[in-house]
Amino acid sequence: MIFLKLFFEFFKVGLFAVGGGLATLPFLYDLAYKTGWFDAAELINILAVSESTPGPMGVNMATYTGFTIHGILGGIIATSGLVLPSVIICVTVEKFLERFKENKTVDAVFSGLRPASMALVTMAGIGVITGCLIFPDKIISGELSAAFNIKGIIFAVILFLLMRKFKAHPIVFIAISAVAGVLIGF
Repeated sequence: MIFLKLFFEFFKVGLFAVGGGLATLPFLYDLAYKTGWFDAAELINILAVSESTPGPMGVNMATYTGFTIHGILGGIIATSGLVLPSVIICVTVEKFLERFKENKTVDAVFSGLRPASMALVTMAGIGVITGCLIFPDKIISGELSAAFNIKGIIFAVILFLLMRKFKAHPIVFIAISAVAGVLIGF
């Protein structure tokens, strides 16, 4: 039964998370809340591992989560659930797209998906920030000294400035972040 639920939950994520790996984060936060398979802190770790490993981030997150929940078979099932909607949609769209290539309605639908995708990615970014750098619950409770990850914020600003100055490949900054995380202990 756990395998069916795992497949179905990741199928829903794959079906509705338009816009890539970061667009899956709001759905994964919801999944964490509904199922209890992992919490928000673990999701940040899942994100970090998924961004650091080769391959599509959403697929890496599904594989990691499935593996954590129920081993190798769980990883395969979660990944299959996430990928299957895309496969079905791509095959279906390919069959009909040529026929509707010049259709204004189809063009309008794709134009409408762009802002929705951007909103999902933006919310994912905000979720990562509130999970790593700023803790709104501490602000609300008046614990201002614990509300901000000062080391993390300083490192994020430094990394941002380095990224603006040096136009290196993103993997360089991911590697720098991984090493800093181990050495400094964020």
